[in-house]
Amino acid sequence: MALSLRQYFMKQSSSAPLAVFRIAFGLMLCISILRFWLNNWIEELYIKPHIFFSYYGFDWIKPIGTSTYLLFFICGLSALLVAMGWKYRISIITLFLSFTYIELMDKTTYLNHYYFVSLTCLVMIFLPANVCFSADAWKNREILADKVPAWTVDILKLLLATVYIYAGLAKLNSDWLLNAMPLKFWLPTKNDLPVIGPLLSTAWIPYVFSWFGAAYDLTIVFFLSYRKTRLFAYVTVIVFHGLTALLFQIGMFPYVMIVATLIFFSADFHQKLINKIGKMLKLGHSFTAPNKSFNYTPATNRVILTIFSVLIVVQLLVPFRYLLYPGELFWTEEGYRFSWRVMLMEKNGYATFYVHDSASDKKVIVNNYEFLTPLQEKMMSTQTDMILQYAHFLKNHYVALGFKNPKVFADVFVTLNGRKNAQFIDPHVDLATQEDSFKHKNWILPFNDTIKGF
Repeated sequence: MALSLRQYFMKQSSSAPLAVFRIAFGLMLCISILRFWLNNWIEELYIKPHIFFSYYGFDWIKPIGTSTYLLFFICGLSALLVAMGWKYRISIITLFLSFTYIELMDKTTYLNHYYFVSLTCLVMIFLPANVCFSADAWKNREILADKVPAWTVDILKLLLATVYIYAGLAKLNSDWLLNAMPLKFWLPTKNDLPVIGPLLSTAWIPYVFSWFGAAYDLTIVFFLSYRKTRLFAYVTVIVFHGLTALLFQIGMFPYVMIVATLIFFSADFHQKLINKIGKMLKLGHSFTAPNKSFNYTPATNRVILTIFSVLIVVQLLVPFRYLLYPGELFWTEEGYRFSWRVMLMEKNGYATFYVHDSASDKKVIVNNYEFLTPLQEKMMSTQTDMILQYAHFLKNHYVALGFKNPKVFADVFVTLNGRKNAQFIDPHVDLATQEDSFKHKNWILPFNDTIKGF
């Protein structure tokens, strides 16, 4: 076994797949940032709100007023430079830091694919993705190489495999498979689409989508890895993510996955793609690599492999941290984020907050829309850590208005995947006295049902 591992880590493969991945990934992120800018989402999400919901331990990361536009500009520019392979190491580090800062500014906008992008950028910092078909290699032919360690390509495949397989495991639950929830709610809302629209209102289609979605996530990596099924599997990738983009508003994620999964194709495919791009841009052979291999120094190799080993172990374990908490995961959402649980719930809530002045016995019913955007109010009403943060914001706000030691209570009712409204948290608990932590929030009321599965 040790010998096999040693042989594997000495194995070389073409540098072309890294180059293609770098170009596609960088361009997708650049387009995504441009899309954010053109849709005025920077203003709406990161400048206008009065309050921002930070992640636990990252409350020091906040939007920076109108300078947030500069942050997005830096992020978009660094993504473009990564695609070009210009000052690659500086560009990818800048992209990782700027994108991750944007991601952490407000958990209201949390999406799994933002997490995937940050992880991918982190991994790419350590990869020789600029030794082939890059501006760096054009300026300095000394770094050109047509061979790289095989594991530098395989680590990206492993990251994609983690996303898909864990997303598939998450779908193995009774709501998704037996009740076709939440697709039973979502699909009929798209019945005005041409051709497929009428089908989406039929009773059986949500079950087909649910079962196919689970099977796709659990198996697609294996079909992409096998040469004889790869082309068919990639057509499936395009169809699956194309339908996802058509039916659901989840941004650039489907397109990112479509281009990212090209990494599973052969080195010859990527080399031919690079040759075609070079010919189209009339670049000649100035970007092509000589018969040369890139290798890390032994010390660097050990450090990077250690970092990646830790990263892989963390990624394998973090999705199961929900087992450390009592109660139903979909109800409490303790351990839900950062675990590749994609589009599994239709969860809506209504939250009314009361602020009680301990000295004067004065009570105020809070108008949430005075402080929150509609999106923030929607997300806050079903997530306990956001409810707690909002309660502390209200306490500080009313202290500034002259309230003495204000208490904050909340009546919160939530519906999950079509179930009846149920009270979500204990309305008698003064939220202003509760502190956020990784511990279970014992003021979450029990979920009077069972969702079986992962």
